[in-house]
Amino acid sequence: MSEWISRHPELLVAGLKAGVLIFVLLTAVAYMVWFERKLIAHIQSRWGPYRVGPHGLLQPLADGLKFLFKEDIILTNVTSRFVYLFAPFLSLALALLAVAVIPFGPEEFELLGTRTGLYVADINVGLLFVLAVTSLGVYGVVLAGWSSNSKYPLLGGLRSAAQMISYELALTFAVVGVLLLAGTLSLREIVDGQSGTWAGFLPRWHVFPQFVAFVCFFVAGVAETNRTPFDLPEAESELVAGFHTEYSSLKFAMFFMAEYAHIITTSLLVTILFFGGWLSPFPDTAAWNFTRFLPSVLTAVLALLFFRDAFRLTNQYHRVLTFLICMGLAGLAFLLLHPTALVLAQGPFWLLAKTGMFLFVFVWTRATLPRFRYDQLMAFGWKLLVPLAVLNVFVTSFVVAWRAD
Repeated sequence: MSEWISRHPELLVAGLKAGVLIFVLLTAVAYMVWFERKLIAHIQSRWGPYRVGPHGLLQPLADGLKFLFKEDIILTNVTSRFVYLFAPFLSLALALLAVAVIPFGPEEFELLGTRTGLYVADINVGLLFVLAVTSLGVYGVVLAGWSSNSKYPLLGGLRSAAQMISYELALTFAVVGVLLLAGTLSLREIVDGQSGTWAGFLPRWHVFPQFVAFVCFFVAGVAETNRTPFDLPEAESELVAGFHTEYSSLKFAMFFMAEYAHIITTSLLVTILFFGGWLSPFPDTAAWNFTRFLPSVLTAVLALLFFRDAFRLTNQYHRVLTFLICMGLAGLAFLLLHPTALVLAQGPFWLLAKTGMFLFVFVWTRATLPRFRYDQLMAFGWKLLVPLAVLNVFVTSFVVAWRAD
């Protein structure tokens, strides 16, 4: 076995990167739930999670343990037991698989004697792969609704099929405009094509010439993830909980993990396609070199905030944990000043910072917008988004052809 690994180190490296990515993504999914609960609580003038750990930071761990040890109820009259158990696994697997081809930075480094980059797999049709995998997510929802052999899940599954397929069309047309400008399906090349500036200060991001496509893509992405105001497949006030009504314990949690993983994937795609991915928004000149230290500076500021909170907490366990978090962040801030770490951190820092902005918008819309009626949902997709995205394709095609001549 060791001899085979020594002959194929690239497979071991790919496995290590895949394991790290899954761990990071699942952790991000858990804390996305915490972030959503805290943000909505502040918008509604509530506290949100605050008892389990300082600022409720251990609440995701408590929720995970609760779902893990909760009684797992399996219905006896399901349409298909295999499909009923397979649906949540399918949804989660597809949501995790889509992130495998997303690059988190342009830098390459050496790991176990193999030259690699900040990605699990680098393929020249990465965008096509992501769209194909995420579009298959509708099967998990539809199969869950059908196999539960219950009216509310079935209605939720039917709504999901119509909604996700309809908005998938608008989302795909929105991407075409970007592809006409970039001339490639490679996510790395799409980001590289947005480097540089206009007039010396305005980034050459696709969001400026393709603003209509950006709006169509983001709105369709919200609908694809079944988020408010497009959460008709769940619709607690109408369908109890929609397609996952008859699920409990870990299977119930898997659907939500898949939903939040899909939200993160959609935010990453918006950042890569329209906002320059890992590219800095500041011009690449000597006058702006100080922005390279932003990852270290912001980490140090966060460490100081935790250090301040440690003296305000009355719970001694929370105080000790806060001190440990503060020390870890301070060590990370110091580590990011190393020349190698300074270079490697630039791409992921800007990519994740822009992604975090869109994650905030996802939560913000849930806290402010009411749910559409089903007829409004379908009319908005077919009568507004699809024609607008098609019109953008025609205009972009004309401009690209005119400039080529």
